[in-house]
Amino acid sequence: MIFDTHTHLNDKQFDQDLEEVIRRAREEYGVSWMLNVGFNRETIKSSIELAEKYDFIYSAVGWHPTDAIYYQEEDLAYLRELTAHPKVIALGEMGLDYHWDTSPKDVQEHVFKEQIRLAREVKLPIIIHDRDAHEDVISILGSEHAEEVGGVLHCFGGDEAIMEAALEMNFYIGLGGPVTFKNAKLPKEIARLVPEDRLLLETDCPYLAPHPYRGKRNETGYVRLVAEQIAEIRGISVEELARITTDNAMRLFRVPNSAN
Repeated sequence: MIFDTHTHLNDKQFDQDLEEVIRRAREEYGVSWMLNVGFNRETIKSSIELAEKYDFIYSAVGWHPTDAIYYQEEDLAYLRELTAHPKVIALGEMGLDYHWDTSPKDVQEHVFKEQIRLAREVKLPIIIHDRDAHEDVISILGSEHAEEVGGVLHCFGGDEAIMEAALEMNFYIGLGGPVTFKNAKLPKEIARLVPEDRLLLETDCPYLAPHPYRGKRNETGYVRLVAEQIAEIRGISVEELARITTDNAMRLFRVPNSAN
């Protein structure tokens, strides 16, 4: 009963074997729910289609900071319209990315702020992408009163101070493949410290595959390997961690337990 809270199953890397990947996740790894994330016009459309096809897959819609340069004002109306879809349970992923030089910082910030304001308007939680921009992300979340809707800092890469700032603003911490890397001291420390009721599991597949698949295509089923590592760090069973994190995801995204 695991909830993978961040997938990209509509990525081209799954074009040839998507149904088999989903079957493996469900039958071999115990993944009961998946939240697939659309982050630009193309992926939003295919994410919605995927959620409509499978009753256990939900969708998030938003504009990724690396694609912010292509964002048009009419796209905000498009996102607003999609938030009425019954399978859309979050806005995002949105945020700041200072690693890839694809969109100017001021453009990223504008697109980020517009989406937070929309989320507050439609009362949906938000999924945050933060790469090499921790302080600015936290600052914008605060100035835009994102605590009104909360959400998750996905693939969390900050330190304890950033985590505490996020927790104070009603956010959850999403952990994935990097927590399994042998040299990943900070993710393992965060996995130990994050409060039980604010922890979420994710894969970000097809990216960031956990050990021993690091460097290969990630699959949503591999979220179980993330769960096993975090359970070991926290000294609890995998079953208990799965229950805790699934309850957290259900609560944040307001998914009924009967959805399986």
